[in-house]
Amino acid sequence: MSHDTLIHRIVRPVVRAVAPTGITPNQVTTLRVLAGAAAAACFAGPGSWPAIGGAVFLFSMMLDRADGELARQTRQFSAFGHRYDLVSDCSANAVAFLGIGVGLFGTLGLLGPLLGALAGCGIGVLFWQINVLKLEEVRGYSLAPGVTVDPDDAMAFVPVLVWCGAALPMLILAAVVTPLAALWLGLRSGRRGGAATAERRPPQPSQDAVRRPR
Repeated sequence: MSHDTLIHRIVRPVVRAVAPTGITPNQVTTLRVLAGAAAAACFAGPGSWPAIGGAVFLFSMMLDRADGELARQTRQFSAFGHRYDLVSDCSANAVAFLGIGVGLFGTLGLLGPLLGALAGCGIGVLFWQINVLKLEEVRGYSLAPGVTVDPDDAMAFVPVLVWCGAALPMLILAAVVTPLAALWLGLRSGRRGGAATAERRPPQPSQDAVRRPR
């Protein structure tokens, strides 16, 4: 993924100011996890809590970019930090939809949490397929000169749709699309693997070649 998206540029001045303080990228990642959990709890609440959750979720997205930006500015890289970042991102996004589903319990009953769990599981599987199994290469998209976004920047629409009162259709769409996308990616990867294996397999002699005396 790109390291120079629009969100990276937004958080970069703040990270530059924080870098000399000794705060570590893993500490920022931990704050990201806590903010994501807080956003999910707000989404699950009544009244104006989901709207507050939207703001908290956007803050957690900023932290998602800030930890990597801080690591690059301070040269604090580690395999654990990379894995911790991936797990925190996946968890924050997944529990957000679970929280939205719980918040819609009054409208949908148990179907609300079920849809939230389906969307969350779909997101988790997609993260695993893309970031761990590397089944798909994900690149940033240039919207304009100097304006790049990553596919997961689309999560910024989650709070926007919540604020617009469209949490229900968003949840249904996510519960359907994310598991299907994970299934499609897995099947496509399986076909690619089968084709690659066939290409590497040595050619078999024809029956005529086998029977022909030497």
